[in-house]
Amino acid sequence: MSAIRQQAKEKRKATLIAALVNLVLAIGKTTCGIFAHSEALVADGIHSLSDLLTDIITVIAIKIAAKEADSDHPYGHARFETLATVTLGMILMTAGAGILVSAVDRLQHPEFLIVPGLLAVVMTVLSIVANEWLYHYTTSIAKRTRSQLMKANAWHHRSDSISSIIVLAGLIAAIAGFGYADAIAASIVAVMVAKIGYELIVSSILELVDTALPKKLVDELRNVILDTDGVAGLHRLRTRRMGPTALADVHIMVSPRITVSEGHLIADNVRNRLRDEVEELSEVLVHVDPEDDDVVELSGHCQSLPQRSTIIDLIDNQIRQLVWPEQIKDINLHYLQGHVEVELILSRSEMLKDQQQQRQAEDKLCSAIKQIKYVSKTNIYYQ
Repeated sequence: MSAIRQQAKEKRKATLIAALVNLVLAIGKTTCGIFAHSEALVADGIHSLSDLLTDIITVIAIKIAAKEADSDHPYGHARFETLATVTLGMILMTAGAGILVSAVDRLQHPEFLIVPGLLAVVMTVLSIVANEWLYHYTTSIAKRTRSQLMKANAWHHRSDSISSIIVLAGLIAAIAGFGYADAIAASIVAVMVAKIGYELIVSSILELVDTALPKKLVDELRNVILDTDGVAGLHRLRTRRMGPTALADVHIMVSPRITVSEGHLIADNVRNRLRDEVEELSEVLVHVDPEDDDVVELSGHCQSLPQRSTIIDLIDNQIRQLVWPEQIKDINLHYLQGHVEVELILSRSEMLKDQQQQRQAEDKLCSAIKQIKYVSKTNIYYQ
């Protein structure tokens, strides 16, 4: 079983347990609130009912988000968790607004204020205990799976616990003779529920618009990259979150004289180190540069230069009278700072015994190649 599916199984189990508890609490608190004449307990029951709805949404989202990447979703389905969190937040805000309207109406009509019974107190205490247990259980799952959705669910359970404590205080005060206390407690709970919904919506929207990871985490990524052997610098480090994981892409600078294979190895080392040392990171795209793109764009970019085949034809036209084709073993081109540097690799057997004649022959080759307007420098080597 893949890690994604195993995590999805854990999250689904935790959510189903929470759904069962919330179902019992929603029925119990709403029923007891009606019979015990407690507006605050009824509001708390509606809060639990909204949590039950979010648990259902969470189960569906986890099932979809656990699917492997496919041709339509090459980066996976983790964003479905984020969409579910937005929906969850909207439900909570709506529920909070409804509770608040009802509580304010009760405060404006004191004739409807009724002293709640002890049954409401007992039910509220049971709710506090149940929600605290759910909070700790769901938090442990959220940490293991690095799921923002499960973390949000855990805080829903904690908010339920806190709201029940407020309800309990309001009930005790109302029974003691402060008639407004129950309605005031309901208003406080309503505001709490709406606030949690608002925060969930904002955090999820920030993820959907690809907001960067926190600066502390980005700095950690930067330090790991710069500490990797062969990396001379970095630029264009970009990060974003996708569900429970984070993604990053970066341009690293390496020596412009190394081989393609060595540059590829350095990029692989950067990617592997980041994934091993930064727990949240699931995927990294590393682009290898011989120089800083941002600086080069100001002085001249190599993208406007001709491709290799064109440069080779130009070189051939310039030196065909000076050297036989079979004498040329290889030609390396370095595209740097808006120009081309040429490395001409000649056969060692063609070296002249007279060093002065050798230098003159090399100077003629370099002068001929330098006539090409794109070329800034030519080096000659022998093998």
